[in-house]
Amino acid sequence: MAVNGHRSPGAFNTTMPSEASPRTYNVSGFQIATQKLPILKAGPIDDMTNKIGIQIPEMIFGDNFVAIQHVPSGWGIKFDAFGALDNVDKSGEKRLKVAYSQEWHASREGAHDFQELEEVKPFDWSYTPQDYRGELAPTSPPFKESAAEIPLELLKRADPILFFDDVILYEDELADNGIAMLSVKIRVMPARLLLLSRFFMRLDNVLLRVKDTRVYVEFDTRQVIREYVEKEKDYNAVKEQLASMRDDASAVMRDPAQMAEILPVVKRQLEEVTLPG
Repeated sequence: MAVNGHRSPGAFNTTMPSEASPRTYNVSGFQIATQKLPILKAGPIDDMTNKIGIQIPEMIFGDNFVAIQHVPSGWGIKFDAFGALDNVDKSGEKRLKVAYSQEWHASREGAHDFQELEEVKPFDWSYTPQDYRGELAPTSPPFKESAAEIPLELLKRADPILFFDDVILYEDELADNGIAMLSVKIRVMPARLLLLSRFFMRLDNVLLRVKDTRVYVEFDTRQVIREYVEKEKDYNAVKEQLASMRDDASAVMRDPAQMAEILPVVKRQLEEVTLPG
């Protein structure tokens, strides 16, 4: 079932059949849950591969997730590797058609027995989610497009951090030609919370890309703002730009946070919903 164009995992089950229980925190009717477990083993990897229909990244943390639920209204949003990878282009139309593609396929040859995958299917091997913004629970009141901005001045205040986590969902070195990685951070303060889901891709000599989803919640008003931003720029153009300003250009280009500040915006959308009490 899809809600707002995204796969919904059903009423969120944050009690995973795993070796460790999720971390949870409750505040003002909201429940925050996060889980960090080791990389998947061969069996679960093959299962995920068959369900999604593409070869999955080298480092896949398939049991990891970050979820926010507003218990009184039934609203919830969840970020996990399965949802993000299911959002990757599987048609091959949006894959990066560069010389590294053959090298990537060669690096995967014989890595797993994919059973139903009898041949390498064309897909976006950079593992870029097309427009992944998290998955809404089926009972969630929907987001609507809005001009409401996330109030940065409130987030800059020195409020106590009641809960924080940084969860990686997947990572791939793109046949030693760069990196693609997706991670989620969340911090909870007494009056509000902020979640940041960030996809970062660096394909050497080709492209730099960042896709950010921010979810902001104001507890008293139950206002939820979701901001989605895409940024990218030619690799060599960024390298030349940085080389004229600083000596550590290569290090900066490997830092997702610094790249998010440098790369130009190519798409931005704001949505909001006010949850019933």
